[in-house]
Amino acid sequence: MPSGQHSAQTTKAGAGLVLGLGCERRTPAEEVIALAERALADAGVAPGDLRLVASLDARAEEPAILAAAQHFAVPAAFYDAATLEAEASRLANPSEIVFAYTGCHGVAEGAALVGAGREAVLIVQKIVSAHATAALAGPATLRAEKRIQAAEAV
Repeated sequence: MPSGQHSAQTTKAGAGLVLGLGCERRTPAEEVIALAERALADAGVAPGDLRLVASLDARAEEPAILAAAQHFAVPAAFYDAATLEAEASRLANPSEIVFAYTGCHGVAEGAALVGAGREAVLIVQKIVSAHATAALAGPATLRAEKRIQAAEAV
């Protein structure tokens, strides 16, 4: 396992999409799951396309993050702040406030990108609820397909 990563046991192999999640401590699982489902809907993908839920290692025991992984029947991976911060140049929504609290400029986007790999892109930029954030990363080809579908729909 790469340095900086802690992973739950794998439960299924997916299509390559990674859901990055961040949340305040004790955020209700229902809120995180609803936000995660919104991210998937925004991308126009099915829950079965998801292969991983990812977050900051400080949230490795956060019930809401673990519940989201269980809800989608995918493993959860947790990365340290330095690993997420290495993705800062690829974030769509870097935050100095998040950096002050966590040591990285973006939890949801950073975790999604780390989990999806070096060639991945953000499919859904950070979206927020009252107490959580979510982002979706995956192959650049998926983002291109979504742009083509959107253009054809017009």
